[in-house]
Amino acid sequence: MSENLKGRSLLSLNDYSPSEIRLLLDTAHEYKQLKRAGMSHRIHEGKNIALLFEKGSTRTRIAFTVAATDLGISPEFLGVNDIHLGTKESVEDTAKVLGHVFDGIEFRGFAQATVEALAKHSGVPVWNGLTDTYHPTQVLADFMTLEEHVGELQDLKLVFVGDGRNNVATSLMLGAAKMGLDFRIAAPTSLHPDARLVEMAQEFAKESRATITITDAIDEAVKSADAIYTDVWVSMGEEDKYGERIELLRDYQVNTEMLRRIGNPDVKFLHCLPAFHDLETETAKKINAQYGLSEMEVTDEVFRSPASIVFDQAENRMHTIKAIIALTL
Repeated sequence: MSENLKGRSLLSLNDYSPSEIRLLLDTAHEYKQLKRAGMSHRIHEGKNIALLFEKGSTRTRIAFTVAATDLGISPEFLGVNDIHLGTKESVEDTAKVLGHVFDGIEFRGFAQATVEALAKHSGVPVWNGLTDTYHPTQVLADFMTLEEHVGELQDLKLVFVGDGRNNVATSLMLGAAKMGLDFRIAAPTSLHPDARLVEMAQEFAKESRATITITDAIDEAVKSADAIYTDVWVSMGEEDKYGERIELLRDYQVNTEMLRRIGNPDVKFLHCLPAFHDLETETAKKINAQYGLSEMEVTDEVFRSPASIVFDQAENRMHTIKAIIALTL
């Protein structure tokens, strides 16, 4: 590969070519092998990165922390009480301060404009750990996991079922369009992705020969799928929407009957986590008490089934993030 990603930010996959995405994935597979073999790969010894978290996270934080440490980098976590983006200090000023101290910056928060401003003003690579618009590190982990469990991405049939407007669904759609998948979103019409993002995906698909389908017809969408993907029905900050979303998405729950209708005994199940699949959390117990649901977007039976590859997905967040950091620093 001739691509050189040094100095690049990763704000979404939209600005990365298919060959650059391929380089990230190949590097992630390589680093996973090195990790499993216990072989050191501290190629950025002595560097420092800032981890900015407006939104809390388990997987994103541990993935960036372990990935950085494995590469010889010291990560510094800055939570919502440690940063003052746009309140006591402008994003521009914060970016310039961090860029003078750190070699790279991860941001996980709300506005895409914030991570873009950090990249514009910091002078160092900035990586989007999640915004309301995009979740690129999740999609790379998803693609890596699919390659491990299904095979080549070209023409792989991947179906997202549920809230088609959320940042995971739309980021998957755009990534799939870049990499040539047969990608489908099954969602109620009111939860279809923004038309501008669909149009962007269709443009990407012309080059990669991807197929992008947005529909409310569940059986049509899931037929012959290689993998089925879902996410929580209510995202952080939308807690007042549970009743509305349950009514809209009840028929879109991933359960054994849906897997049967796919017609592929080897179908895989993916979820970016956390998942509402049992009553093991206080939030789940409260929702169950109010709405009578012990499971929401996926049943516990499917979540714990041999089809489920969700914990490999979670691990691969670290390997793909390591590839991003390694190549862009």
